[in-house]
Amino acid sequence: MSRSDDGQDLFGFKSVGELVARVAPKRPSRVTQRLIDASAEIALSPSEQITYQHTVLCQTGLPYRSPGDDVRLWERSNGRAYLRIEAGGAINPDKGGFVDLPLPFGPKARLILIHLNSEAIKTGSPEIEVEDSMTAFVKRLLRNDPNGREIRTFKDQLSALSVATIRLAVTDSQRAVQVNTQVVTAFDLWFPKNANQRILWPSTVRLSRDYFDSLARHAVPLDERAVAALAHSAMGLDVYTWLAQRLHRVPDGKPQFIPWPSLHEQFGQGYAELRFFRRAFLKVLKAVHTQYPAARFEADRKGMLLRNSAPPVAQRLVLVSKTGSGS
Repeated sequence: MSRSDDGQDLFGFKSVGELVARVAPKRPSRVTQRLIDASAEIALSPSEQITYQHTVLCQTGLPYRSPGDDVRLWERSNGRAYLRIEAGGAINPDKGGFVDLPLPFGPKARLILIHLNSEAIKTGSPEIEVEDSMTAFVKRLLRNDPNGREIRTFKDQLSALSVATIRLAVTDSQRAVQVNTQVVTAFDLWFPKNANQRILWPSTVRLSRDYFDSLARHAVPLDERAVAALAHSAMGLDVYTWLAQRLHRVPDGKPQFIPWPSLHEQFGQGYAELRFFRRAFLKVLKAVHTQYPAARFEADRKGMLLRNSAPPVAQRLVLVSKTGSGS
């Protein structure tokens, strides 16, 4: 049979090998497979591992990516919730003084906050044993042993969170409630002299009393399986926690409409044009819906319509002991 140079015969037919290659299913990426597996697990059984995020952090968010070492202040607001984070510094024993650390950013900073919140809620104490619990948490998220680079990235974000000053505020028509604090008030940081040395977690961190008390009143429960499935995406985690906090509060029979410009303002970091943000957001929203199948909403060219939905985790009474030292 006569063939052209590109492997196609002159009558327009492809070879058998090329046809098989076209119809054979592609192996899903690791991220896609993680979303598929978690979605199946969530559909079959309730969560045994519940994690928590502060309600203000469900409505606002950290930077998606590093804003640059020269950016020392980050502010976000959404409705009645306000967030302000100031980057901090830490003592470096080798240099004999304070060194500036960057603002926390990205999915790993969000995962660390969720982990610290969850340990505090579960133990009823602001003091958290980090070394063992964080390693176990990271292993559950990644579903394998983390490598040195992954551990280092988590370590860097934990350090940035530990020294940052955070201000959380919620307002209503009559008053404003504001917490000015550091999430973490006591910690130890280990600076290896050799960049190839094993990076160690701090043994413990202590949440500030103000943040701990605020968390006890405003913790939003999340399904850890969904958090793990979305661990690659800062926007995905933000959209999931936002829906977890928001949808069950929508009045039944009274859906709430959010136009695209408002969604862009809340989630559109890095997207100058609305059309590019809309495309990215819809892709993320589809992935989030696989992890929160009870979520009821519609999205069209005008915006997003939110309907009353069951929360991703059945509401449980959050009991936090007032024992433990914090400042």
